Amino acid sequence: MILDCAIIGGGPAGLTAGLYTTRGGLENVTMFERGMPGGQITQSSEIENYPGVTGDITGMDLMMPWPEQCQKFGLKHDMAEVSRISKDGDIFTVTKSDATTIEAHSVIVCTGSSPRRAGFKGEDIFFGKGVSTCATCDGFFYKGKEVAVIGGGDTALEEALYLAKICSKVYLVHRRDSFRAAPNTVKRVKENEKIELILNSVPEEVYGDASGVNGLKVKDKDENIRDITVPGVFTFVGNDVNNQTLIQEDGSFLCDVNEQGQVVVTLSMKTSVPGLYAAGDMRIEAPKQVVSAAGDGAVAALSAISYVDELLG
Repeated sequence: MILDCAIIGGGPAGLTAGLYTTRGGLENVTMFERGMPGGQITQSSEIENYPGVTGDITGMDLMMPWPEQCQKFGLKHDMAEVSRISKDGDIFTVTKSDATTIEAHSVIVCTGSSPRRAGFKGEDIFFGKGVSTCATCDGFFYKGKEVAVIGGGDTALEEALYLAKICSKVYLVHRRDSFRAAPNTVKRVKENEKIELILNSVPEEVYGDASGVNGLKVKDKDENIRDITVPGVFTFVGNDVNNQTLIQEDGSFLCDVNEQGQVVVTLSMKTSVPGLYAAGDMRIEAPKQVVSAAGDGAVAALSAISYVDELLG
């Protein structure tokens, strides 16, 4: 059986694409997601900016009903990792990590992005042993203790606010003297007495022993080193595009990507390859917001429906 549409990734973009393709008339649609659907947003401690959500809600709470809604209209979930997407003629081949393959008339790729490492000394050595990229996952371990947060965007500030509810103090380290986050978030951070701003500074080294992290050395613009004694360091310095499924056997990409590895798409989420669409955080100029990713998924799905209808007559 050839799928009408294969959806790679089960975050907001992939789930919305699944909802729209199935409800829009495509009969054989499978979403490939190796874990629990919901995406990276499920790790967020607080959602304030999703339309219609007015109370306190976590990312997990927000995404919980989405898979059930999609499956109601016939979306199938294959809990498998996709290693490669290729195309021969009008048929796409989806190769899974166990080397089995499935064919499809169209493909929507929604594999998102992953938290980037900051690149300071000791980060890799202590990752998972005091260095983390998920405050929701690991913040509880530092209840009543001091921690450091590295970054200056929305995620860094939001997670600093979350950690301030649990920890006795949060040191927020940022390389500039201003933030790239939403003004309201910046205001809340500056007004929080438990958050100390360490600006114009970069992490130099995280150190510790067999038990985990003991502290973080930070260097300011004048090359002065400050030693902060903390058992936990959280880094939020951007994301890397998860575009591995588009890499072919010869090392080239199946479709056009930019220098950052982001997939080049039109306003209709069309890539340079007919029948292949990209949505969410992996596309060019992605706002990296749940509502935007969901919108991308809907647009990609509508484009895929039109493509498959025309292809199959």
